[in-house]
Amino acid sequence: MRIVFYVLVTGVSALVTFGFAFLILKLSHRYRLYPKVRERDVHTRPTPRLGGIAMFLGMIVAFIIASRLPSMSLIFSEPLKVWGLFAAALIIVLIGVADDIWDLDWMTKLSGQIIAGGVLAWSGIQIYTLPVFGGVAILPPTASLALTVFAVVLVMNAINFIDGLDGLVAGVALIANGVFFIYSYILAVNTGQSEYFNLASLITAVLIGACLGFLPLNFYPAKLFMGDAGALLVGLLMAASAISVTGSVDPESWGGRQLLPAFIPILLPAAILLLPLLDFALAVVRRLLAGKSPFAADRKHLHHRLMDMGHTHLQSVLVFYSWTTVVAVGCLSFMFVPWFWAATFIAVGFVVCTFVTLGPLRRRTPLLGDATPVADSPEISAPEAITASETKGHPL
Repeated sequence: MRIVFYVLVTGVSALVTFGFAFLILKLSHRYRLYPKVRERDVHTRPTPRLGGIAMFLGMIVAFIIASRLPSMSLIFSEPLKVWGLFAAALIIVLIGVADDIWDLDWMTKLSGQIIAGGVLAWSGIQIYTLPVFGGVAILPPTASLALTVFAVVLVMNAINFIDGLDGLVAGVALIANGVFFIYSYILAVNTGQSEYFNLASLITAVLIGACLGFLPLNFYPAKLFMGDAGALLVGLLMAASAISVTGSVDPESWGGRQLLPAFIPILLPAAILLLPLLDFALAVVRRLLAGKSPFAADRKHLHHRLMDMGHTHLQSVLVFYSWTTVVAVGCLSFMFVPWFWAATFIAVGFVVCTFVTLGPLRRRTPLLGDATPVADSPEISAPEAITASETKGHPL
């Protein structure tokens, strides 16, 4: 399948998303369709957060265009998977919009996410097998369903967790899915026409377009937030594309030093979600140790800590971009170069990213140490925090 068709789908998704995002921005200001600033938010002016609707509409139109392309007919040979993806996305967007407007309780949101994951699995986008050394492990039906739903819910909440700074989720998703698209496209080309690989490539291409179309209005300083609807939708599509590939690569087809690429369907999604998953785990542990609910809101996420260290809003976002790029590109590079060079790239990248991340601490004057105000102080806020994006503070 020629790459030009994926470029076309990406362009359609980007244009439609941008057009609807601009329309939603205008309507939101005209009819005041935005919530009040919450205590845990770091922005001071009410900002519309219904951008996820525009991303969903961009996805729908892009899939409709793709269904009309003869070269993508294989993807739609089993329409149940596409309809299942649409249904799951619609559920997530409705739950997200409701939460953005009325601030739903965590149980309601979790229930909606589980239902969406179940719909996705029922449609056939499910983890049936897992690659293991020497072959593949076939999962029992119950384990397959449970693992699929768990993975979908986990990825959605991990992405939602980092939705706290302008352009953070859209940019991270753009980088991560750009790398994953290269991987799935290469698999589709090298292994012949495969419904699983092509579906993963299409989902990823559509998501890249949605992020490209939304980012101009969401980048610092943001005029429009994607809200829970957008963040959860991004997580759902990322999970769906990864699940479409997982288990479709047989390790026996790779030999010698090329054995590792067979496990990239598992390693790559985990790698590109490293920071969101780390933030997720730290937040849960932090709240439990403090005797609070793991779903309690706070302002101690990784992106907040970067600003408290002395990074500006934009610098904090770029630090996240850098870490995501190093991990994602480094993991993918195992397919193209000997493992030593791939590991070297990751090691050097980690050193550089660590140096940049800890930069503000090295510039602080020891004598002034504790006197330096931080962004989460109740009396003094960092100037960058004034225009910062919404802080969710909870995974659901």
